[in-house]
Amino acid sequence: MPSPTKTQVFLRRSVSTLTLWAVVLTAMFSTSRLVSNGVFELLVVTMALAGLLEFYDLAEKRGLACFRYTGVIGGVLLMLGTFLNVTGHLGTANGSPARVNDFETSFLILFVLGLCVRQLMAKDNSTGLTAIAVTLLGLMYVPWLLNFIQKINFFPGLGGDGKYFVFYFILLTKFSDMGAYVVGSLIGKHKMIPRISPAKTWEGFAGALVVSTGASLAFVHFFGNHMPGMNPMHAVILGLILSSTAVVGDLIESLFKREAGLKDSGKMFPGIGGILDLLDSLLFNAPIMYLYLRHVLTSPYFIS
Repeated sequence: MPSPTKTQVFLRRSVSTLTLWAVVLTAMFSTSRLVSNGVFELLVVTMALAGLLEFYDLAEKRGLACFRYTGVIGGVLLMLGTFLNVTGHLGTANGSPARVNDFETSFLILFVLGLCVRQLMAKDNSTGLTAIAVTLLGLMYVPWLLNFIQKINFFPGLGGDGKYFVFYFILLTKFSDMGAYVVGSLIGKHKMIPRISPAKTWEGFAGALVVSTGASLAFVHFFGNHMPGMNPMHAVILGLILSSTAVVGDLIESLFKREAGLKDSGKMFPGIGGILDLLDSLLFNAPIMYLYLRHVLTSPYFIS
C-alpha cells in the first residue's frame, strides 16, 4: 500500500482526536452527575491504564526491565484515590488541593517502598535498580501527570466550572498541535531537533504559538465568564506557555519512541498511533494548567 499523504494523515489525526475528546467532553458537561463524574473517571482511568501499558512496552522494547503489573495496579489506585479525594468521598469534604496533594505524596511514598519490597521477592536481582526506576517513571509520567486533569475538573471554589478549564487547556493543546503540523508541513524548513523528531521545525513551532494563542483569546472571549480570574492578559500568557510545553511534551514522547526504535507508541487510533501519541502534549500541559489555576488565577496575591 502507498504511504498516506500529509493531508490524509492530518485528516485521520483530526477525526481520531475529535472523536475521543468529544466523548470525554460530552461526559464532563452532562447534567447527570453520574455521567459527568462516573463516565469521566472511567475514561480518564482507561486512558491512563492504556498509556501506562504502552510506556512499559516501550521500555521493554528498549531492553529495560519493569514491574508491569505492580505499576498498572499502582496507577489505577492512584487515580481512583485522587478521584475520591477531589469529590469529597475521602478526607475533607471540600477536596482541598492541599488534602489531595497529601494523599498523592503519601501514595507515592508507599509505592516506592512497595517497589523495593517487590524487588526483594524477585527471583533475579540483577535488574532491580532498573525495574524500580522504570516502573516509578511510568507511574509518574502517565497516571500522575494525567491526574491533574481530575484536579482541574474538580477544583474547589469554582462552582463546578473546573470543566471549562479542562476544555480550555485541551483545546489549546490540540490547536498547538494543529498549528505546528499545518504550518510546519506548508513552510517548515529549519529543523528543531532532527535527532529526535525530523519533522519538527521552528516554523511549525511559531505556528503552534500563534494558533494556540489565538484560540486562547477566542475561548476566553466567549467563555471567560465561567473562568474566574481569567482575562485577555492571562489568555495570551497561557496561550504562549501551553503551546510551548505542548511541543516539549511531544518531543519527550518522540525521544522515548526513538530509543525503542518505534514510529508510534501503538495502533489504537488511526492516523495518530497509540494512546501516548494522543496524550503526550496533554501530559505536560495538565500540571501547567493546574499550577497556573491554583497559584495565579485563584491566588489572593494575584486577584485584585
